[in-house]
Amino acid sequence: MAVEIALSQARVRYGPLEALHGVDLGIPAGRRTMLLGRNGAGRSTVLHALAGTEPLSGGQVLWYGGEADARDITGLGAYRRARLGLTLVPAERAVFPSLSVADHLSWLDDAARDAALDLFPELRRLLGRSAGTLSGGEQQMVALAAALAGPSRLLLLDELGRGLAAPVVARVHGALAAAVAAGRTVVLAEQVLPSGPAAPDLVYVLHRGSVVFAGEPGELEGTGISAG
Repeated sequence: MAVEIALSQARVRYGPLEALHGVDLGIPAGRRTMLLGRNGAGRSTVLHALAGTEPLSGGQVLWYGGEADARDITGLGAYRRARLGLTLVPAERAVFPSLSVADHLSWLDDAARDAALDLFPELRRLLGRSAGTLSGGEQQMVALAAALAGPSRLLLLDELGRGLAAPVVARVHGALAAAVAAGRTVVLAEQVLPSGPAAPDLVYVLHRGSVVFAGEPGELEGTGISAG
């Protein structure tokens, strides 16, 4: 199976605390991968390490991006990784408070902007509002709309359902399934393993900064490893 991006012996430190302890993981291209674990397990840190918003203190970030050979992008900042095709929607501060909803979508072409508003019709009446004046759920819709409608080949989404009603979350998972079917790669960080259409192709369970399980969702059952 082709790999989109990978961490090799990745370490991340926050001052004296090491948040990732030599993590190895590969994200398959054109698939939906889920990072599971409780708060503090390292799920968000993995996403930020992949996106370049959190530098490694050791190890490598390897980018394949549809190619057979890896490129070491450990030294590339978040902006340069975004130009390769990576988009991160963090769990917090995912929008620019001073910009309007329309501003957040203005970089999309007309077709993509229409697609974003079709996915989140709730945003149509909010286009002139500053993102900082919106509720948490509305801000999440703005961030997800821009990410899903954009051209990025790799989407990194941290707790995408935060602040969203269940029908909206189901709508987002439907859009993610369509994105994967179109060849895009999705990585989700969650505390609980979903079932049904939202179930991932591959699961990594993290505990205290280390990977304790890697495999298909069905293989997790009976291992004794908690997915949440």
